[in-house]
Amino acid sequence: MSLATRSEHVTASLTRCPEVMVHPVDSTGHLLPLVDRADVIVIGPGLGQNAWSDQMLRAALATEKPLVLDADALNLIVEKSLFASLNRKNWICTPHPGEASRIMDKSVTELEADRFASVERLQQICGGSVVLKGAGSLVSAGEVVYLCDAGNPGMAVAGMGDVLSGICGALLAQGLSPENAARLAVFIHAKAADYVVKQQGEIGLIASDLFDAIPRVINSKYE
Repeated sequence: MSLATRSEHVTASLTRCPEVMVHPVDSTGHLLPLVDRADVIVIGPGLGQNAWSDQMLRAALATEKPLVLDADALNLIVEKSLFASLNRKNWICTPHPGEASRIMDKSVTELEADRFASVERLQQICGGSVVLKGAGSLVSAGEVVYLCDAGNPGMAVAGMGDVLSGICGALLAQGLSPENAARLAVFIHAKAADYVVKQQGEIGLIASDLFDAIPRVINSKYE
């Protein structure tokens, strides 16, 4: 796995996670060789909404490779009104209700009033596979809506969606379709959080607590 980030963030990234291959990227010229080598691109977490962010997003969107879009990638696409011209089949969009409300141009209250209808509408707008995160995360690729009945309220913390995006990307890289990658990622993510909560409780749960639990779920060490 490679992480493309601004040059001033490289040291902090390596200190936090030395296993990751971190690359300083200050322009699209630095990013394109990484894009060429990538099997899957996950973009959005930590991206920001500035000129650099816009350049990075447009470079990622220019490729035909599978994508996972989250956080500020979704916000920038909405801001630039790009969904209508993109609507790709080989990506996964993972909005939380706030991001989804901006995509749909509806209030969060309206969206949450009928989450099943909302995820179907989101899929029509975004294309590909869509995960509407929240209590009872939903996945739709256009024909069927899948409901995840795992997970817990402790997951409502910063960074939890970033972990989900990473799992989606990993499964896409292993050859799963966007629909199946999204479905399985949501399940693994929720079950890993349930495992952690079983060990320590919901209070104080943080996103990185899931790192040790995810392999347990994947390797069937936790049912």
